[in-house]
Amino acid sequence: MISPTQNPAVQDDPISVARRSYRAYVDKDRSAIEQLIAADFHFSSPLDNRLDRRTYFARCWPNSEWITDFKFVHLVRDGDRVFVTYEGGSKRGNGFRNTEILTVRDGKIIDVEVYFGWPIPHDAPAGSFKNPQS
Repeated sequence: MISPTQNPAVQDDPISVARRSYRAYVDKDRSAIEQLIAADFHFSSPLDNRLDRRTYFARCWPNSEWITDFKFVHLVRDGDRVFVTYEGGSKRGNGFRNTEILTVRDGKIIDVEVYFGWPIPHDAPAGSFKNPQS
């Protein structure tokens, strides 16, 4: 009998691929993330515009050193895309909340868009807001 982790259909499922990519960051497992990132990969965020695979590993992978965990708030598949909202833990103190859209093809991540959220705990009190000029 083939276990779910050995089943190619499960391994290539976009949600499974997404989960394994975040686990690689927590585990500091560069080999695992390299196996999930496609050769024609691109990464975009408010700070990065379509970084290629090589630049992504040089610029983004070092962040794995301070990431301690991810708690998924939303993990939703839409075809070959996975919409992920998470709260991340950090060795640097406060956590953070982001949303990402991962596009997966044949078990490989080909594109990531990151949208930054807010720090955890939130800077503004509940029911209030943060004054951007303060």
